[in-house]
Amino acid sequence: MQLDWIDDILAVIDTGSLTRAAERRFLTQSAFTRRVRLIEERIGVPLFDRSCKPVTILPGVQAMEPELRELGARLRRLQHDLKAAADGAKRDVTFVCQHAITTTISPWVVRQLTQSQDISVRVRSGNRDNCLMLLLSGEADFAMTYEQPDAPGPALPQAFEMRRLGGDTLVPVASPDIAFHADAPEIPFISYPPDVFLGRLFSQSILPLLPEGVMLSPKAETALTLAACEYALDGIGVAWLPLTLVKRHITEGRLRRLHDLPHQNLSIMLIRLSDQQGDGTAQIWSDLTNVPDPSVGL
Repeated sequence: MQLDWIDDILAVIDTGSLTRAAERRFLTQSAFTRRVRLIEERIGVPLFDRSCKPVTILPGVQAMEPELRELGARLRRLQHDLKAAADGAKRDVTFVCQHAITTTISPWVVRQLTQSQDISVRVRSGNRDNCLMLLLSGEADFAMTYEQPDAPGPALPQAFEMRRLGGDTLVPVASPDIAFHADAPEIPFISYPPDVFLGRLFSQSILPLLPEGVMLSPKAETALTLAACEYALDGIGVAWLPLTLVKRHITEGRLRRLHDLPHQNLSIMLIRLSDQQGDGTAQIWSDLTNVPDPSVGL
């Protein structure tokens, strides 16, 4: 499948007709029609319904629009990367970060690297387990995740090299309207799914430290810290969130930190594959692990 073919098919999907698609592709209608027939001949199946006027794209092809767009984007990225490699142009590096880190720490990473090197930084976001899987699969060069200090690292520890970049704290916050004290009989809160890192951390390190008699009443559950933050801002309940994510809201009075409820310290870790030391990312590792704590000042 050629990139031009994908663009031609998407042009028809987007415009709804061969005539307007030809205009988008800067071709005459007859030239575009010939290209469409060539695509069908090369693929070996019809793509368009010519039994009606105007000619329309077949429903089965229409249903594949998301896959066509994704493939087109990947081919463009591959085209860009191949050109960059051939020209000796600036390199791309991919980071995958936990969602909160994407918002708070990844701008610092991008700034550090783009100022010191001729490099383009691609940032992806996911939960902690997704981050490690993307690193193992080779789809990311580095991962940035939270870890509980002094806790065992990720599974397959021999596969990873980890370096602490700085610290953060998982703190309970709520809008001023529902900023309960620890002696409140029941506290509405935003929970994390038990199978994600923050859900496991909450169960192991926060729940056992709740003051005696305090009952938590779950109002919503989400794996996304950004969503939990919005729920807290909307007054839905108490949320345990990274301090770097909510510090500005606390300063502005939109959220209040609940000091009577337990918190948990976190380490911000930079992770790469253990066999990655000798490749072209070594300088990036050195640049990021020899600078002050990125969370300071956030």
